[in-house]
Amino acid sequence: MEKPPRKKRDGRQILANSVSVDREEGLLVRAAWLAYVGDLTQAQIAKSLGLTRLRVNRMLALARERGIVQIRINSKVASCIDLEHRLRVVYGVSDPIVVPTPPDPALIPQVIAAAAGEALSARIRDGISVGVGWGRTLQLSLRSVTVRPVKGMSIVSLLGGLTRGSAINIYDMASRLAALFDAECFYIAAPVFTDTEATRDLLMRQSILEDAFTHARAVEAAFVSVGAVHKDATIFRIGLVGEDDLTSLQQAGAVGDICGHWIDADGQLVDHPLNRRVIGLAPQNLRDIDTVILPSGGLEKVPVLRAVLRLGVVDVLITDEKTAESILLEKS
Repeated sequence: MEKPPRKKRDGRQILANSVSVDREEGLLVRAAWLAYVGDLTQAQIAKSLGLTRLRVNRMLALARERGIVQIRINSKVASCIDLEHRLRVVYGVSDPIVVPTPPDPALIPQVIAAAAGEALSARIRDGISVGVGWGRTLQLSLRSVTVRPVKGMSIVSLLGGLTRGSAINIYDMASRLAALFDAECFYIAAPVFTDTEATRDLLMRQSILEDAFTHARAVEAAFVSVGAVHKDATIFRIGLVGEDDLTSLQQAGAVGDICGHWIDADGQLVDHPLNRRVIGLAPQNLRDIDTVILPSGGLEKVPVLRAVLRLGVVDVLITDEKTAESILLEKS
């Protein structure tokens, strides 16, 4: 039976769309190459490609956003090197990375994420299993990850996900990193916080979660972040934890969370209902992981970063200069 004409038109349209996307990608790469390798000005690139300067400007910004262009600075200011040394001595961090603090505090996650993507890339190898947390800085870091052929790699989420849509989700973070390396991906198929303690206990007895946590505890590297206890923190801003919980967490002595677990200034779990409803890898389990990479910065993160460093689970701390100074201030 002859196929309806509509099918043929759909096929041509799909091919046309694909060609259009390829051409746009090719144009982005050409513009980026001319700018960063050829050292041409935007006016020269516009003339070469038959475009306007405004369009070239937007294309170069898009190339950086998509990770087509990755900027690396192969030097550090002396103060950053000194802070790295002090973090090793005071907190026992084996590989601290301190980057200059940008003039605009809103850019701190981006500068830390750029360094974090490089740090993660340097540790990826054939057969490695990487556990991932969630957060804006981790998500931004994927733009700076160097993609290359890797065999037998696996990605494992270290905590449950969100039950509704959000721009930041643990499942999305894990799947995007897995897609970069064509890696196998394992999820903890449950919410990060259950409605009751009984629900959590019931879910944790299910074989699907037992298997997920077996994978989570066996990862060789963990890529995690921390959250602060204030209303502008991501976990509160997206409504995952409410204002009542914010107040009660502060009263319980919490300074922040790691993998959804709320800790005090000494890095110990606080006595709070959320810690009895969380589905995620416990902080103490991070001690058994070969390499724990923690990119985070900003003065609001200082209390929780100090707490995690006291816990002694971080191998690679990636932060900014002013945050590092503040972390070390009480030890001066």
